[in-house]
Amino acid sequence: MLQPTISPCDVLIIGAGVVGMLSALELAGAGQRVLIIDKGHAGLEASWAGGGIISPLYPWRYAPPITALATWSQKVFPDLITQLRDSTGIDPELSETGMLVTATNEREQALAWGAGLSRAVIEITDAEAHALEPHVQLDETPLWMPGVSSVRSPRMGKALRQMCLRHPRIHLLEHHEAQISGDLESPVVSSKGKKFDVNQVVLTTGAWTGGLLSGLDMVCPIKPMKGQMLLFGPCELVSRVVLSNGRYAIPRADGRIVFGSTLENVGFRRTPDREAFESLYASALAMIPALQGVDLEAQWAGFRPSSPESVPWIGAISCKLWVNSGHFRNGVVLSPASSRLLCDLMLERMPIIDPAPYQPRTTL
Repeated sequence: MLQPTISPCDVLIIGAGVVGMLSALELAGAGQRVLIIDKGHAGLEASWAGGGIISPLYPWRYAPPITALATWSQKVFPDLITQLRDSTGIDPELSETGMLVTATNEREQALAWGAGLSRAVIEITDAEAHALEPHVQLDETPLWMPGVSSVRSPRMGKALRQMCLRHPRIHLLEHHEAQISGDLESPVVSSKGKKFDVNQVVLTTGAWTGGLLSGLDMVCPIKPMKGQMLLFGPCELVSRVVLSNGRYAIPRADGRIVFGSTLENVGFRRTPDREAFESLYASALAMIPALQGVDLEAQWAGFRPSSPESVPWIGAISCKLWVNSGHFRNGVVLSPASSRLLCDLMLERMPIIDPAPYQPRTTL
C-alpha cells in the first residue's frame, strides 16, 4: 500500500541531469514550485559522461529540428555559463576556440549547410590548419568551424545542482528511484513506497525514459546507446575540439584531453571494455601521434538516449504527463533550448521555435 507524500509543488521532474535541472530552473523561474527527483546523484549519468561539445557532431547530417534547437542554445550558452559560474563559484570552463574537422567526404554538403548560418563552416588550407593545431595529423583538406565551443560537462552539472539546491522554488531529492503506474491521463509516481501528489509530471530521464513509460503500457523508441571515452593526462597537445572520422578530441583547461567515443547498441551494459579501449586509443594516436607518450588516466562509459532521427521528445504525452528526453548525442548542446521550449509549452507561452517536430508520439 503506497503512502501519500504531500508535496507542495506544481511540477514533479523525474531525472536530474543537465536537461532535467535546466528544465527545473526554467519552470521555477516562471513561478512554478518544482520537485526534481533522481535515482542517483544529480548530474552523474549522461551529463557527466559526455564530452560537452556545444554543437552536434557533423551538424549538416542532422534534420532541421536539431539545427533549430542547437542554434538557439548556442546563442545563450555564454550567458548561461557566466551565470552558473558567478552564482555558484563553479566554473564549467566554456572554451570558445572552434572546432577543426580534419577528415570528411561531405565537404560540399557541409559548406552548403554552413552558408546559411553566417559561414559556420569555412574551408582552410593545410597550412592554416597546421597553424591552429600543429600536433594534429591531417587526413584531408580540413574544414574550420569557428563558432563551436565546448564545456566541461561534469562541472556544468555540479553548478546546475548548486543552482537547484539554492533556488527557493526547487526541491531536489536524490537517490529516489521512481516508478510510474496508472495510465497516461492519471500517472501515479512513487518511490520508496510513497507516492507524490503533484499536478504535472515531467520525464527528463534520458535513456531510461522507455522503461518508465512501460509502466503505463506505452511503447517508447528512446533507448540507451553506450558510449565509451578516454582521458589523457596533462599534455596541452590541442587547443580546440578536433573531429576526425567520427572521433573527437576535446582539450580541458588543465591540459588534459578527453577522447571519444564509441557508439554501441548493447543496452545498459556499463562496464568499459578492452575492445573499445584499443579502438579509441588507435584513433587517438592516428589523430594526435604525440599522445603515444602521454599517460592515460581513465576510461568510462555512459548511455546516450537515442531517438528516431535523433530528434528529442519535448512536449505533452497527456494533460498531466510531459517529456523532455531523447537528445541522443546532443543533450548538453540542446539543453537550454529544449528546457525553454518545454517551459513555453507547459505555461502556454509563445514557443521559441515551432514545437511540432518534437511532439511525443504515443504508441499504446
